Amino acid sequence: MEPTAAAENTPALEAVFQPVDPPTTFEETVERLGTAIRLGLLIPGTQLPPERDLADQLRISRSTLRQALTTLVQSGHLVSLRGRAGGTFVTEEPPLGQAVRGEVLGEEARAVLDYRVAVETGAVVLAAERAHDEDVRRLVEFTDRMDAAERFDDYRRADIRFHIGIAEASYSPRLVTAMTEVQGQMSDLIARIAHPREVLNSSNEQHRRLIALVRRRDTSRAVKLMRDHMDGTEHILAALLPEPPG
Repeated sequence: MEPTAAAENTPALEAVFQPVDPPTTFEETVERLGTAIRLGLLIPGTQLPPERDLADQLRISRSTLRQALTTLVQSGHLVSLRGRAGGTFVTEEPPLGQAVRGEVLGEEARAVLDYRVAVETGAVVLAAERAHDEDVRRLVEFTDRMDAAERFDDYRRADIRFHIGIAEASYSPRLVTAMTEVQGQMSDLIARIAHPREVLNSSNEQHRRLIALVRRRDTSRAVKLMRDHMDGTEHILAALLPEPPG
């Protein structure tokens, strides 16, 4: 790769490097940089600022930035080069380098994500009120399976069972049916993106925190965390979801 000079500073590019807001700093950083590549604000061969400087600009920890950069390297958006001329560069042919028509997430994806908000938040409210010890033990088992999974398909199966397990812990058969439907629709979206391990680890850490809140029957914090969890998924989808054909 023949690296180019640093990207020309423009108002649009300045927005890319504005501070990232918690609580989804990792996922939002992935989306911010992935979207900049998608829109051509960071063109192929562009070198990103040094890690320390970029972390300071985004006001995130270097460890969070490193996770986000690793995710984008694994998904084919960035490449990391060593040596005197090393650094982190936009790949010559990034998977989302084409121009975007309309919204990053189209109407169909938006409808699925909105439906998910309604189902998942409703399920976690009732789960925090009604879950039994056995329900909690099953949820822990699913997170253990996700940690141990070596293939994404195995991770995703346990992930689906975790979310359906939340609905089962609500003791609402209709919510279980709705959760099964929405997880199927989410799988159709998720299957279209890369699955870097950093993303999966971050997601499963939220699963474990959610279990602790359900066990404590802390409904308000459980709902807040579930919403953060879904927002994180949206950031990742917005960064990595290919543009539909047509």
